[in-house]
Amino acid sequence: MSAILETRDLGAAYGPTQVLQSVNLTVPAGGIVTLLGANGAGKTTTLRALCNMMVRVSGEIRFNEQRIDGKMTEDIVRLGVAHVPDGRGTFVTMTVEENLRLGAYTRRDKQVAQDFDRVYGYFPRLQERRRQQAGTLSGGEQQMLAISRALMLRPKLLLLDEPSFGLAPLVVQEIFRILRTINEQEGVSMLLVEQNANIALELAHYAYLLETGRIVMDGPPASITANESVRRSYLGY
Repeated sequence: MSAILETRDLGAAYGPTQVLQSVNLTVPAGGIVTLLGANGAGKTTTLRALCNMMVRVSGEIRFNEQRIDGKMTEDIVRLGVAHVPDGRGTFVTMTVEENLRLGAYTRRDKQVAQDFDRVYGYFPRLQERRRQQAGTLSGGEQQMLAISRALMLRPKLLLLDEPSFGLAPLVVQEIFRILRTINEQEGVSMLLVEQNANIALELAHYAYLLETGRIVMDGPPASITANESVRRSYLGY
C-alpha cells in the first residue's frame, strides 16, 4: 500500500526547547495510524509539525510524495490535510452551520452544499442544531462539529488530536464508530493522537509509541497489545 504521509528524521522545537527527535512514521493511503504516548511525549507537537503550526520544524515531511516541510499551513490545508486540534477549536459564538462553512473556506468547487448533507448524515444531531450557537453544544456535540468542520475540506488525511478527551464513554464509542465508517466509505486516511490507548488500538491498523520525543515501538495493534510493559503502562492490565 502506498504512503500518503511519511516523515524522515522529523524534529520540532518551541524556541530553544527541542521536543521531537528524529521521528520516522508512515501513514498508508486509506489507513488509520495511531500515535500513543504519555502526556508530554510530543504527540500534539507531532501533529503541529505536520501542519507547520506553532513549532520550528526540521527533517522531511512528504504528503502524497510531495515535500511539504517548509510550506505555509494554509498551503498544506489546500493539499488536503485537515487538523482536528485538541480542545476542538470550535468558534463558540458562531452557529453550527457557520462553523461548517468555515471548514470549506479553501474550496472553489460547487459541491459544498452537498457536503452539508454528507456530514449531517454522519452526525444527525448537528443538523438538528445547525442554527444553534456552537458554544451552547455539549462537549460531545462540539467534538462532532470539529470533525465535521474538518470533513468539509474534503480531506485526504485527517489529523485527530485526542478526540475522546473529556467525553462520556458512550459518546466516545459513537464518535470512533463514525470515524471507522468515514475511513471505510470515503477512504480518508487518519493519524490519531490518543491517550485512550484501548479504543485507539481498536480503530487503528498500525500504531507508534512515542516517549520523550522519540518513537520507541511500532507495529500492528496486536503486537503492541502483546507487549507486557505497554499493557501495564498504557492499557491498564
